[in-house]
Amino acid sequence: MSGIVIATLVLALCGVFVGVGLVFTGKKFYVEVDERETAVRECLPGNNCGACGFAGCDALAAAIAKEEAPVNACPVGGAPVAEKIGTIMGTSAEAADRKVAFVRCKGTCDVTRNQANYVGIEDCRSAVNAGLNVPECSYGCLGLGSCVIVCPADAIHVVDGVAVVDREKCVGCGLCAKTCPKGLIELVPADKHVAVQCSNRDKGPAVKKICTAGCIGCTLCTKQCEYDAIHMEGNIARVNYENCVQCGKCAEKCPQKVIVPPVA
Repeated sequence: MSGIVIATLVLALCGVFVGVGLVFTGKKFYVEVDERETAVRECLPGNNCGACGFAGCDALAAAIAKEEAPVNACPVGGAPVAEKIGTIMGTSAEAADRKVAFVRCKGTCDVTRNQANYVGIEDCRSAVNAGLNVPECSYGCLGLGSCVIVCPADAIHVVDGVAVVDREKCVGCGLCAKTCPKGLIELVPADKHVAVQCSNRDKGPAVKKICTAGCIGCTLCTKQCEYDAIHMEGNIARVNYENCVQCGKCAEKCPQKVIVPPVA
């Protein structure tokens, strides 16, 4: 019986020593957490998309709390999130303009052709790394869906051989743009709809031979624009969104109808 009592006392004393040790260790190595960091983290959407340039929402919250990042650094949350974080940090800042992804390719199955049948990993990057180019247009969308896989908002899908973005769902994280091995996807202002839906930099006759919907570099759009908002970069037209007023005259004049018109 005495053995049981002794064992119980020993265990109790061990428990006391361990408890005291944990309390001492906890106080000695305690790392003070900025309450603002916790509050900021609660405001962030939690996508962990990396569009802000940080590893995730936790890293961004820590950077904002240390004033190493602006309160409007999250492009996904937009103005509402920026305002909440600004209140926490005791500052005000205008939210960064919301952006959405845009695919600069209109080469659907009815306007272009494939020069071979692809059998392999359903991944654009794998196909490009293997040196394969299935569409006749070497600049066009492969349609294998690498961008679809990385999208955290289910905002991009391959339709008729080309990736298409749902502007309402898109959170502007830019992961699809970073993933596309051909650089066909770019982030554009959400309130700007006019855009050139082509990336082919060849001359007009070569473009028409492989894609009936491609930009032929005719320059009619640039001559039509009154605001100096569209220019030729090589053989392809590109929109300057700072100058564009969304009048749509360039889209009306484009003989290939490759310029997306403004929303009515």
